[in-house]
Amino acid sequence: MQLIPCPWCGPREETEFHYGGQAHVAYPQDPAALSDEEWAKYLFFRANPSGPLAERWSHSAGCRRWFNAVRDTRTHEFAAVYRLDEPRPVIP
Repeated sequence: MQLIPCPWCGPREETEFHYGGQAHVAYPQDPAALSDEEWAKYLFFRANPSGPLAERWSHSAGCRRWFNAVRDTRTHEFAAVYRLDEPRPVIP
C-alpha cells in the first residue's frame, strides 16, 4: 500500500484518495467561442509524460480537500505535494 502525503492530514493510505486529473489546466476564457475540435482538445487531451507530472488529488476519505502533487508516472513516487493556492515547486 502506498502512502500519499496530504498537505493538511499528513501521510495516509492511497485508498483514502481520488485522482483528479492533470493539474494547472486553464479553463478557456470564452468557452462558447471554441470550435468543437478546440473544446474536445480542452476536455480530453492531457499530457502523458514518462516522468514527473503535476496532478490534482482529493483526500476524499479524510479532510475532503483538493491538492496538487507532482508524481513520477514511471515509479508512482510523489516528488512534491502542495495546496492549490501554492505555486508548483521546481522538481529537478
